[in-house]
Amino acid sequence: MNSSSAGAPTVGAPVGGSPRASKPITASDLLTPTSPSPSASPRARGGPGRHGVVAVVMFGAAVGMAAFGAFGATRGVPETSDVVRFALVGLWAFAGVMESRTGTARATRSSGPLGALVLIGASLGSVAFAAARLGETAHAALRHGARLVATLACPLLIALCAHVLLALPSGVLLTRARRVATVCGYVFAAVAGLTLWAGPGHLGVGIGTFGWIASVALTLPAAHRRYLSVAGVERQRLQWIGCGAALAGEIAVVDLAFRALLKWPSHSAAVAAAATGLIPLALAASTVPRLVARADRLLVHTVSVTGLTLVVVGVYLVIVLGLGRSPQGGDRQILALSMIAAAIAAIGYSPTRRRLNDIANRLVYGERQAPDEVLRTFGSRLTRAIPMDELLLQLAESLRKTMTLRCAEVWSGGSGALERVVSVPDSGPAALAVGERERPVITRAGVTGNTWLGVWLPSLLIGRAGGAVRAAPITHSGELLGLIVVERAPGADTFSDEDDRVLTELARSVGLALHNVQLDSALQETLDEVRRQAEELRASRARIVATADAERRKIERNLHDGAQQHLVALAVNLRLVKDVLGDDPAAAAAMLDDLGRDVKATIQEVRDLAHGIYPPLLLDSGLAEALRAAAGRSPLRVNVDAGGIGRYPPEVEAALYFCCLEALQNAAKHAPDARVEVRVWEDGGGVMFRVSDDGPGFGQQAATKGQGFVNMSDRLGAIGGSVRWESEPGAGAVVTGTVPGIATVL
Repeated sequence: MNSSSAGAPTVGAPVGGSPRASKPITASDLLTPTSPSPSASPRARGGPGRHGVVAVVMFGAAVGMAAFGAFGATRGVPETSDVVRFALVGLWAFAGVMESRTGTARATRSSGPLGALVLIGASLGSVAFAAARLGETAHAALRHGARLVATLACPLLIALCAHVLLALPSGVLLTRARRVATVCGYVFAAVAGLTLWAGPGHLGVGIGTFGWIASVALTLPAAHRRYLSVAGVERQRLQWIGCGAALAGEIAVVDLAFRALLKWPSHSAAVAAAATGLIPLALAASTVPRLVARADRLLVHTVSVTGLTLVVVGVYLVIVLGLGRSPQGGDRQILALSMIAAAIAAIGYSPTRRRLNDIANRLVYGERQAPDEVLRTFGSRLTRAIPMDELLLQLAESLRKTMTLRCAEVWSGGSGALERVVSVPDSGPAALAVGERERPVITRAGVTGNTWLGVWLPSLLIGRAGGAVRAAPITHSGELLGLIVVERAPGADTFSDEDDRVLTELARSVGLALHNVQLDSALQETLDEVRRQAEELRASRARIVATADAERRKIERNLHDGAQQHLVALAVNLRLVKDVLGDDPAAAAAMLDDLGRDVKATIQEVRDLAHGIYPPLLLDSGLAEALRAAAGRSPLRVNVDAGGIGRYPPEVEAALYFCCLEALQNAAKHAPDARVEVRVWEDGGGVMFRVSDDGPGFGQQAATKGQGFVNMSDRLGAIGGSVRWESEPGAGAVVTGTVPGIATVL
């Protein structure tokens, strides 16, 4: 049976009545990578019904021919090897049906060809099996043709096996090199079959086994590269196939070893061949979605057990056969039992290893853990959501148990002093002064004992009652963060080098943990500061909006009550002058003089209003002139010192001007008889101002809560500046503001 026969699985069947006929899977389909149309429906690719029928027909044909070879063509009771061949054909045919069913359910062309290949292989194997049996039992007329079919089918089956390995997991050869290699394999198999038929007339078991092993060895590296390049379900399916192959190889090796050492079993070749039935079973299992996800763990355990079995078998073969004689009689039973015992012990050692370690630690150390167990588990504890205090307490408790200590303590702190944060048993809080002279020495000291501590940290030995003490500095990046202090009772075992090593490594890990805690604390403080500034910014924005609204209402009120009223009065008086002008020119002239004075008063009021919004003098002449003009309008005695300053951006000059004006207005309100000093100067690339008075002053808290201080803070904060207000009862008030990093504008 070849891949182009009418019974092959088909794909691409059209939806009812389309002129495009269904296309069978041909040899070119199996050798050329194809992909389905994204818009094609499952029925348009052949439909589950057609695929299922074709697969069942091929399954029945393969099993039927294998049954004929095992039971029909033989004379008498079939041999064990015949039953094994029949079972293998059935298993491979079943795997082909499962794969074809899965490919149909997926409705993808990439998964159909593998099922077709497996079914073709099962059919080819059944044909070779049946033809070989006919070549032995049929009449002379059929015997010659049957041997030709069997001799050709066996090499082609080996080539098909290599084809399947190269095409896993989809059944499609993805590269040109693989397609060329597959075609060459089929050509070589056909030539080899014809050569064998022309020579001995049949393919021996030894030659066939060697050819199959050679083909697998040549194609296995390419299959492994394909395994590494895929992922997801495809990789898991290959893992299932790998599990089956590993178990089959393990059984075959054990079978051959038993045959070589014990002369058992008698049908060793049949057992090894039967073991390969695990491969089609694994292929069928890989089509079950619930089983696919568990393939990776199963493969790991399978490879581990297989490797261990190979080591045990190899050791026995080397030792026993290396003695120069094979075991005889009762020696075989003893050897078989010893091999079984060795295998059971090797397989069971891994699960019982942890329990054995626990028992050994309890016998040696009196605890379930070795002294360095606390070091191995500390890192895993760091990944859990455990507070640092609780973690250090667990550390001290573990140290006390595993090192058989009388006391275990952890000290931590900053510059100047260390505090005892954890002690087991609890000894309460304590402080340890560490001066600038001792700190670098302690940081570089490493694990130290009583003598060293008596020189550099004598207060640490107070109350120790002569016990052996070890102190390990907790450091990070050359900074002392704390100490780990352990103590054993007088007369107890001395601290070993291993104990010092554990303390050193543990102190390094704790140092990293404490450093991370410091970073977390600093980050939290930064976040709190950012939140505080954000709240202040939101409040400042709200105040600015409210102030702007209030200022607009004030301007509207001043215009309505001031300039607008004057202008209305001027309009009325002008109409009166017009009426009086003809009758009494002298009176009209007097009224015009009054109107002139009213116009001047209106102009001055408008100017005063403009000064409150944005003084024109500030825009034209700069900050110094604007402040002097404001001082001249103030009811207080004001002295302005603004020499040496230049021009700055408008927003900076406006902020400085209105802050000084706010300070003058507050002084006029709270100290009407005071003298005021206004000074503006440049300092360090920025601009500073200072407004001081000799008035009665007031409390600092009351000053910072006033609306004037809030207004100045908002104005200067908007341009990156700050303001400070100092005042005490009876000592006047001083307002100081700073705007850093302001470039002078010429």
